[in-house]
Amino acid sequence: MPPKILLTRPWPEGAFEYLKIRYDVTVSDSGVPLTKDQLIAAMSQYDALCPTVTDKLTAEVLGVAGARVKMIANFGAGFEHIDLAAAKAAGIRVTNTPDVLTEATAEIALLLILMTSRRASEAERGLRNGAWAGWKPTQFLGQSLDGKTLGLAGFGRIGQAVARKARAALGMNIAYYSRHRVAPEIEAELGALYVGSLDELAARADVLSLHTPGGPETHHMINAALLKRMKPTAILINTARGSVVNEVELAEALAARTIAAAGLDVYEKEPVVNPALLPLDNAVLLPHLGSATVETRNNMGLRAAYNLDRFFAGEDLLDGIA
Repeated sequence: MPPKILLTRPWPEGAFEYLKIRYDVTVSDSGVPLTKDQLIAAMSQYDALCPTVTDKLTAEVLGVAGARVKMIANFGAGFEHIDLAAAKAAGIRVTNTPDVLTEATAEIALLLILMTSRRASEAERGLRNGAWAGWKPTQFLGQSLDGKTLGLAGFGRIGQAVARKARAALGMNIAYYSRHRVAPEIEAELGALYVGSLDELAARADVLSLHTPGGPETHHMINAALLKRMKPTAILINTARGSVVNEVELAEALAARTIAAAGLDVYEKEPVVNPALLPLDNAVLLPHLGSATVETRNNMGLRAAYNLDRFFAGEDLLDGIA
């Protein structure tokens, strides 16, 4: 009998077809995250789980007695929703999909940079609700990006991809802060200036784009104090993790025009968006579209499936994180 696999959300067709001819696959298609009790029950019913960021795999879930699940192939690169220590203690292997969503996420960051700097979301709403009565010299004026500084907090694969696109397409200058400075040849290729602290980067940047992991070290690293260090014309972009931004203090800074605008694709309590952000014209809010292309989502599913293949074949995993 093939191993039994639970997908907590439907997968794109290509990746799903690959999986279902190899495994006994069950799909939760309710459209809502599984509850704690449903996840606990699944631990005894399946050989492997394929969760998403919306599934909270806590120590209580992973540590259930007599669990059958010994493999979690996460559909996504982020894994803050999985208690890795509890998984390890239970002898459960965990993988993610780290290499297949770089370009798609970088594109969304660029989209948010353009939408915020040119007030595109606000202007489109104005057109739809009748506020646009024709071309005027002073209506919906935004900011040019040419020659401006893009500050990247975190400079891994996605941060570098954003830098490459912004420099080539928009003529932006690049500065970055990261725990580890990249190789000199990468800095030279991207014209990237390393700065020694996030505070310095925030003060220097015209656009501050976040590309850090989640977790305790980065929790609410964007807060009122840091936002006050930014230029009043500056823009904040977050395509990383919702937990890195204090959304209450960001909403206050946007309402007070402490900074000019913010573009967000991720939120701390997804799918809930902090209600203080919703009425703000200078906040562009996207529903976690970072990897939302057919190609990328299929590749994410296939990457998870390849990790399942290797696990059940007793081979080394491609992307083992626990």
